[in-house]
Amino acid sequence: MKLLTVVGARPQFVKAAVVSRELRNDHQNEHEEVLVHTGQHYDEEMSEVFFEELSIPRPDYNLGVGSKTHGTQTAEMLAGLEARIEDENPDVVLVYGDTNSTLAAAIAASKMEPLLAHVEAGMRSGSDIPEETNRVLTDHGGDLLLAPSPDALDNLEREGITNGVHFTGDVGYDALLWARERADESVLSDFGVRGEEFVLATVHRDTNTDDPERLEAIIDALADDPRRVVLPAHPRTVGFLEAFDLYERAERELTLTDPVGYRQFVALLDSASVVTTDSGGVQKEAFFLDTPCVTLREETEWVETVESGWNTLVGADGDAIRRAMRDATKPNEKPTPYGDGNAAERIVEVLANATGI
Repeated sequence: MKLLTVVGARPQFVKAAVVSRELRNDHQNEHEEVLVHTGQHYDEEMSEVFFEELSIPRPDYNLGVGSKTHGTQTAEMLAGLEARIEDENPDVVLVYGDTNSTLAAAIAASKMEPLLAHVEAGMRSGSDIPEETNRVLTDHGGDLLLAPSPDALDNLEREGITNGVHFTGDVGYDALLWARERADESVLSDFGVRGEEFVLATVHRDTNTDDPERLEAIIDALADDPRRVVLPAHPRTVGFLEAFDLYERAERELTLTDPVGYRQFVALLDSASVVTTDSGGVQKEAFFLDTPCVTLREETEWVETVESGWNTLVGADGDAIRRAMRDATKPNEKPTPYGDGNAAERIVEVLANATGI
């Protein structure tokens, strides 16, 4: 079986690495994978160190699209991916999640010969954000829909999608289990939080970073917490902090730092008393690691984390953020809706069976 895997953002590389290891290590004589990086995320976070520390294969192609408007970015990816699919002639085009890279690959594959397989199919947040559009369109154009949870299966059925649907569990769980065994705990000493209660925070969604009132409310709430707050900030987030005259307060009141490596981030997340974030991936990783989560959004695609009491949605309401951070505790029970950490094995099995190879 020959696969063409399309990724464009750092979290997608982390998830794809798990499936790549299954393909390349356990089935190296049976399957061939061609990895295409669209270049949607293109900064220093994609350095050589990133690939080495997570044992991620280097991309065979980098389209180098970069940051543009949604339409322009998706169109340029579509043209580049169409050419790669035609050149490589894969049996399956494999996509992850909900980025513009995902949608572009889905459109290209749906008009050509290979099967389109979507990892994290069926995820819905019920909002009108661009990622939701990407999820829905990709699922309705897909041939193999690899659902990470029972709720995702229900969403697909409600939309009339029943053919080619498979419950595989969440490949993000596989990735986290791998990384937890290799977590770099030296970061705890670097930030002076080893053995202490602290809050981990991430803020990157444009609904929060690009809005001065929302960003100020979030920073104020974080700064008011009596514990140390560690905030690894993407350069784009730093740019908006500076633009809205919030950088000095954040630097003074918080432990503001450059983005950390994935193994370092896992160590921080595993040790934190609570994580405050607007990232979908971090919500889920916190759930896997038994870390209470406060989500700076009004909705989430990972509804099971909220329903089970491990995640609280607060938006950018300062009082709600403070209250949720203060009251965050670990519930007595936790369900297991995302499988058992063997999603990659199931995904490869589904793809092999579908292609007969």
